[in-house]
Amino acid sequence: MRFETWYKHNFEDRLSGRYITLDHIDPILKSYSRDFEVSSIGISEEGKNISMLRIGTGSKKALAWSQMHGNESTTTKACFDFLKFITQNEQFSEEISAFLNSYSFYLIPMLNPDGAKRYTRENSNMVDLNRDAQDLSQNESKILRQAFHDIEPDLCLNLHDQRTIYGLRTGLPATVSFLAPSADEQRSITASREVAMNHIVRMYNRLEKLIPGQIGRYDDAFNINCVGDTFQMLGVPTILFEAGHFQNDYLREQTRMYIFFALLELFSISQESNRQAVTSAYEKIPENMVNFKDIIISNIRLEDSENSTSLAIQYREIVRNGEIQFIPQLDFIGDLSTFNAHKHIDAQHKTVLVNSQENIKIGEKIITIQDKYDRNNVIYSNNDPFSL
Repeated sequence: MRFETWYKHNFEDRLSGRYITLDHIDPILKSYSRDFEVSSIGISEEGKNISMLRIGTGSKKALAWSQMHGNESTTTKACFDFLKFITQNEQFSEEISAFLNSYSFYLIPMLNPDGAKRYTRENSNMVDLNRDAQDLSQNESKILRQAFHDIEPDLCLNLHDQRTIYGLRTGLPATVSFLAPSADEQRSITASREVAMNHIVRMYNRLEKLIPGQIGRYDDAFNINCVGDTFQMLGVPTILFEAGHFQNDYLREQTRMYIFFALLELFSISQESNRQAVTSAYEKIPENMVNFKDIIISNIRLEDSENSTSLAIQYREIVRNGEIQFIPQLDFIGDLSTFNAHKHIDAQHKTVLVNSQENIKIGEKIITIQDKYDRNNVIYSNNDPFSL
């Protein structure tokens, strides 16, 4: 509990929510310039600065990059939590000193600042940087590749978010998922991939103690256009992190903590898994499944039908006034018996109106769902989307 207690009182509170841009991280980067080497390694397609930090002076070289997809900011927050931990000297001084003497940790906290500003997966040219590993058509892709060649890392960390649709056979959401990307079409366990697998097993063992049944493994189909697959193919152990949904945590403030704990375990700072990592254990980590909806309303009747059905609502994320708003949209009508939900509502076989209408269509914004014959009986309202 020592690390959990430290985190509760000391996480990087200058970053919060889902909308994280250069405007948010630049002041923090400047404050670290006296502690670490902070350098500009290039500019984005729109001319925004891309920075890299070097933490530690050790012989083991690790390269990490976050917000390759601009709207995936949870790992960015976790990385700054990690930086705050490393720079404090009130607690864990021996562990921190050992890390700084063992590792040279190179961190690109925001590879896609243009996408971060727009809150889009892609960059300003609508290119997915994680599908640009071969073409290297974008400034951001070239910058990452140059850093990779200059640093010659022993380990790479590709830091992402995953959608709320992912869960596990446990019926719980996939709060954190990992992948040791394949290096070829045969998904061979190469030497570098084996190293990545063993690191993942240690992190899995650590997190499984904290949130059992909520840690998953991503699909390992090979795609040479993905950066992780390419770096693995080049012989460098590479780990994909996917920060996902935790119960009632659409802002991903809980999830960032688990990514932070994973980093502590990875760099042998916490060493709380107490289980030897073996490659065979990697295959036993549960695979991610697409088995969740944000909201499922079951036992609902539409247009005076005699039969009840179910409908699913998914949130669409938009930026408004510098914050992310979650817009509920109709996603599916029909049998949802194989899906779990982050929120479940039983309509008790009521005939309903959606937005005061009988006719509804997929993709429609949902404002209210109410009993057709008792308008005061509101089954769903989007006034408080986080009362899940």
